[in-house]
Amino acid sequence: MEKTESVSRSNGAEAILDCISDGVITIDLHKRVTFLNRAMQTMLGYEVPDSGMLLACDVLVQSNICSSQDCVLERALRGERVSNVEAIVRRRDGIQMPVSINTDFLLDKEGKLIGLIEVIRDISLARELTAKTAEVSELKHRLGEQVQFKHIVGRSPLMQNIFAKLPSIAASKSSVLITGESGTGKELIAYALHAHSLRKQAPFVVVNGSSLSEGVFESELFGHMKGAFTNAYVDKPGRFEVANGGTIFLDEIGEMSLGTQVKLLGVLERGRFERVGSNDTISVDVRIVAATNRNLEEAVREGRFREDLYYRIRVIPIVLPPLRERSDDIPLLVNHFREKFNREMGKQIVGLSPQSLTALEQYSFPGNIRELQNVMEHAFVCCEEPIIQFEHLPADLQRHFLDHQEWPHTETLQSIERQAICRALDKSGWHLKEASQLLGIGRSTLWRKVRQFGIKPDI
Repeated sequence: MEKTESVSRSNGAEAILDCISDGVITIDLHKRVTFLNRAMQTMLGYEVPDSGMLLACDVLVQSNICSSQDCVLERALRGERVSNVEAIVRRRDGIQMPVSINTDFLLDKEGKLIGLIEVIRDISLARELTAKTAEVSELKHRLGEQVQFKHIVGRSPLMQNIFAKLPSIAASKSSVLITGESGTGKELIAYALHAHSLRKQAPFVVVNGSSLSEGVFESELFGHMKGAFTNAYVDKPGRFEVANGGTIFLDEIGEMSLGTQVKLLGVLERGRFERVGSNDTISVDVRIVAATNRNLEEAVREGRFREDLYYRIRVIPIVLPPLRERSDDIPLLVNHFREKFNREMGKQIVGLSPQSLTALEQYSFPGNIRELQNVMEHAFVCCEEPIIQFEHLPADLQRHFLDHQEWPHTETLQSIERQAICRALDKSGWHLKEASQLLGIGRSTLWRKVRQFGIKPDI
């Protein structure tokens, strides 16, 4: 009965150790391996030795410290616990793998030392990510203003052409019309023009043309006097008055009614206006930057937008390309949003899996940069790992990616999946963490698939 309980406890302990992602190995005083957990087997590419066939630890786990005074078992025999010792372990396929080793003593009931337990962590990914982070930092340092203009990110030729013109445009007093699809960053461009101008110390005031009805337009833009209309309890300055000396950004100007356009044109031409309920003229010095996702030339031809106002605001046109025309900027934008959400959410996500990044690069992003930002925020909320995996992306984006893959018609989906897993495991030397990243799935999902398909390493 006592022996049965002991075996049960041992099996239970082994089951627990098999759930640990780090490699765990136990060694007796004769330097023979008595147990390897599943993660250690995967790390080395070996199955657990058969019962009664205990292998020497320096045969099964070949490292650069086995035959030296740094041997962890020798140090344990001297009464020393090893903590975070870095070593190089040779895998079964010959690849050398940097690891971190921690040890503790195995004692019998009388407290006598009977062996050692080692916990071995693969730190190759951490080193790779550290090197990658340094590489990205160096790249950002070298590119400097080539990839960013006042928080506007882009290295595509289209964006570089815009960046080259922005300083000169910012230095002028001319009115600017920014056009582009929704979500392309028109307000960022408008603010960048203001921030790089001589007016940068003065206000930057935003007016959304789609949110102002004709009835409240005058009051909002030009202000009103107390008692000018119902609920006008106090004097109120308008947006133009607040923006005096600075920049006023007329967003979605294409949504303004014709009546509103007439009143706006009068102010832009004269630079003067009166508050509602007042006869006193107020003069202002305001730079006009407007933006729209509409085709204003077409709206002018159809009589929906005043031609004189169009040419008044379109002294300098800036056309922002949609994200689908600058897909080579996606990795840069992804890194920009990764840094942003790491700061905001207190996370330490270091990158995306290859499949995740490929899915983003192949998506057309009808919502442009704003949609990409939302996708990254969704992934950050769902991800509790250092790497954003394919499964952390929004479901509709995952479906789009899978629907547009070319699958061979002669093979079943199951056989294709099995082949992909086998290739990833072979390429990674049966290192589950690396293989799961190659496939863009979680490590637990990969392990479940390995068992489902009965995939085993060639020993």
